[in-house]
Amino acid sequence: MSDEESPVPDDVLKSAKDQLDEEEITLADNEEILYALSELTPVYENDRSYFVLGNYDREPIRRLNLVVDRLNRRTNAYAFRMVDIRGEWDNSIQKFCLIADLVTYLVGVAEKDPSGFLVEQGLLVGTTEYFAKSHVLKRTYEDEVHPFGWMQDGIFELFDRGGRLYRWRTEEDLVNMTGELP
Repeated sequence: MSDEESPVPDDVLKSAKDQLDEEEITLADNEEILYALSELTPVYENDRSYFVLGNYDREPIRRLNLVVDRLNRRTNAYAFRMVDIRGEWDNSIQKFCLIADLVTYLVGVAEKDPSGFLVEQGLLVGTTEYFAKSHVLKRTYEDEVHPFGWMQDGIFELFDRGGRLYRWRTEEDLVNMTGELP
């Protein structure tokens, strides 16, 4: 491949351009976006890709990494987290949407206090395309009936009705539920 050629397929570049058409971005922002997209080469080189969302605090990120690791063990699959895509974008929702458009599946790992992907949960259920390819691994707690609150419970109910909510309590359960993902 020459220096002039982009490793990003033309249809992906067109999708990114369409997403950003209404935004005014600088040349530097444009370069950063193209660089980030080129880092996602494994997304379009594998049959399935998983964009894994969740909490980056010390203990929850360990479980998030466990999910990423289990999904990456699958043949012809690539799983990653938002933080794995370098670059500091002024608008992280743009970054999320561009990446979400490219992947096969969006996987949320929900734990309370904080859940770690509250804004993204709203985008997942508010966008038909994202909702259709989303799955949530929801942690359950022995002592609490509604640890997430009424708004998140409503989101989880939507995923449950669609057969895309997976409940787990222990890390062993989390590994088993990850195995249930498509």
